[in-house]
Amino acid sequence: MSLTEIRDQIAKAEADAGRAAGSVSLIAVSKMQPDARVEAVLKEGHRVFGENRVQEAAGKWPRFRESYDGIELHIIGPLQTNKARQAMELAQAIHSVDRPKLANTLARLAQEIGHCPDLFIQVNTGEEPQTAGVLPAETDEFVAECRKLDLPVRGLMCIPPVEEEPTLHFALLARIAARNGLEGLSMGMSGDYVEAIRQGATHVRVGSAIFGARDSDM
Repeated sequence: MSLTEIRDQIAKAEADAGRAAGSVSLIAVSKMQPDARVEAVLKEGHRVFGENRVQEAAGKWPRFRESYDGIELHIIGPLQTNKARQAMELAQAIHSVDRPKLANTLARLAQEIGHCPDLFIQVNTGEEPQTAGVLPAETDEFVAECRKLDLPVRGLMCIPPVEEEPTLHFALLARIAARNGLEGLSMGMSGDYVEAIRQGATHVRVGSAIFGARDSDM
């Protein structure tokens, strides 16, 4: 699917949901993609990208930023505390704040550095033991803790279980965000971003639909 087709689908989903045009940010997930594919998307004018691993982002985006202005980088994968400083220096947003230790590290570094990326708290809506994220029942308390640390929490993020209907998880995330006064909803990937937009997504994370299979899938 072309980038133009995906943008058109997003615009239609916004309109169908009665939402303002441009209210959804398309994050092109470039993890494990060859530089040539990423640059092709940059040449089409897209500037918002997502990476899972800080190390990969550090090896890729400073170089691209030398040639392309206005790049907005989002860290969307699990973040180790020892990579937090590097993530904060590279990214404009981090979508995977999922535990008090990480929140405290980010707060300390924000004081040292003098700024902090926009933050999304990852919620384990499926309550899966193997999945990162705060449990739904504990999210309100964690949001409050992050606010006490003066962290710029903009919203919530989720990754629904593969075998379950994602709409239920999107709706749950939207309810938790609403009761906490959070507008940002990072939800929806290549196979379900249209439905995520109907449920209120403000950020959709689309990889394979834009780039094709990752290197590791070939």
